[in-house]
Amino acid sequence: MNNTFLNMASIGDFDPLNASIPATKVEITYGRTEVIDNTLNPDFVRKFMLDYFFEERQNLRFDLFILFCVGSPPISQDFLGQACCTLGEVVGSVGSRLEKPLGGIQGKKCGTIIVKAEELNNCRESVMMQFCGNKLDKKDFFGKSDPFLVFYRSNEDGTFTICHKTEVVKNTLNPVWQAFKIPVRALCNGDYDSISFVLLPNASQVTLLSFLVDIEVTFLDYIKGGTQINFTVAIDFTASNGNPAQPTSLHYMSPYQLNAYAMALKAVGEIIQDYDSDKMFPALGFGAKLPPDGRVSHEFALNGNPQNPYCTGIDGVMEAYYQSLKSVQLYGPTNFSPVINHVARYAASVKDGSQYFVLLIITDGVISDMAQTKESIVNAASLPMSIIIVGVGPAEFDAMVELDGDEVRISSRGRFAERDIVQFVPFRDYIDRTGNHILSMARLAKDVLAEIPDQFLSYMRTRGIKPSPAPPPYSPPSQPIQTQI
Repeated sequence: MNNTFLNMASIGDFDPLNASIPATKVEITYGRTEVIDNTLNPDFVRKFMLDYFFEERQNLRFDLFILFCVGSPPISQDFLGQACCTLGEVVGSVGSRLEKPLGGIQGKKCGTIIVKAEELNNCRESVMMQFCGNKLDKKDFFGKSDPFLVFYRSNEDGTFTICHKTEVVKNTLNPVWQAFKIPVRALCNGDYDSISFVLLPNASQVTLLSFLVDIEVTFLDYIKGGTQINFTVAIDFTASNGNPAQPTSLHYMSPYQLNAYAMALKAVGEIIQDYDSDKMFPALGFGAKLPPDGRVSHEFALNGNPQNPYCTGIDGVMEAYYQSLKSVQLYGPTNFSPVINHVARYAASVKDGSQYFVLLIITDGVISDMAQTKESIVNAASLPMSIIIVGVGPAEFDAMVELDGDEVRISSRGRFAERDIVQFVPFRDYIDRTGNHILSMARLAKDVLAEIPDQFLSYMRTRGIKPSPAPPPYSPPSQPIQTQI
């Protein structure tokens, strides 16, 4: 998915004695803008096309320079500031417009940079058509005809490519074919005049009953309109993980590297957090005995506050996880349904498309409440919600595959899930053999998050929810500060 970027910057706290410097420009590692003369509020024109992937952390860095002499390379330049962000932060901001302070010069305000993302429109129209026939020729010797329509797209070289075929309507000379939807790029590559069709057998009359052009909305259309992705994590605190004080435990807190739970949490959370404006994330645990009475809980707040289980940022979730390891007793069994139902209650209260919920469950073992979990998933499939399950450790997770509806749609008591909302993966399949944990985390995140945009769109489309209008475009200051030479 391609995006177009419009980069703008405003320089603040600049020394007026040096305001006669003839040019300013932004330079990023991907490319560089044009040079704009004599202003501290440059509005850059050049755009950069980047491939956008929801499931990847795509880092961006913007460096701002002021030139003393324009050239290639410039004879002399001064560094004015730097800003870092991710592509997800840009597209995840309201209106896909991100404003970041420039830093990099100690004790000095360097101004701000505004980055705007636009999704390239690549013929996103689709058409819904329906045809009928009237008094068609009788071609069958023993009965009436069995007609169908074939649509061809004309090519530039004069040839034709088949792009759609209707169903066959049996034994009739007055068929009414079912309405069908086809992307315009597949039908005619955006050129409506190139559409032709052939009726088999030959027709006396074919009537176009309806022709509706629609714009296919994308995941980014909803994000740009303000839809928030709410992220919740649930961590397995069952005894099968091993004593956290021992290096053999999956929960062992090594001073030198993250354990598997922390790596999975950080890999997924650092990407999803870009689509949540307040960066406050509920963090839950299950399968532990809680102080002070030792009661077993399958839905407890990692921060110890059941009324407010929210943590500030992914770092706050990590800290709450580490503190819980010091206070709770690992126990069991491995029950998923309580944490699924916890998130589902929130998802059930927001069905207008303004929010979508993603639950990450990290576990080490075979699930104990399979029947209840399947029922919870079937219920959640009708809500704005997706579930990611990451298995850590050496256990066999064959039973978990049943929850992932890629092959067979999950069902409970004869009722099938409305849509596939679960993605399960064992973390060991993504561990880099050279020990590069950053690469392992990137591979995991790329795989488990790849299905989220499609699951998101499947919910919105089946509910007929359209994206909210994006905010009005940014307008530069009407009277920017000008410098004199």
